[in-house]
Amino acid sequence: MHGGRYSHSYSEALPDFVKLAEAYQCVGLRAEKPDELDDLILQMIETPKPVIFDCRVSKMANCFPMIPSGESHNNMMLGDEGSDEDIMFEISEAGKVLV
Repeated sequence: MHGGRYSHSYSEALPDFVKLAEAYQCVGLRAEKPDELDDLILQMIETPKPVIFDCRVSKMANCFPMIPSGESHNNMMLGDEGSDEDIMFEISEAGKVLV
């Protein structure tokens, strides 16, 4: 799917999203490691202003949930449950409700 570009589309022309958010008087947050996610997501939720959350992932990571191009959120992919791939996070039932 998407020519092996599972996690994102990269361009060297991408802005610094944290600075972009701050330029518009918003809050910019960046997570570069999985162990930063919980605290930064809580900070994002508790922030009373608009937030741009720049979540960095490995180029080859399959980021789920994923909505295939042209599909609706009802056709969201949650990952192969029987796959041998090393999935970093398991989506809990409570997490599935949020998406």
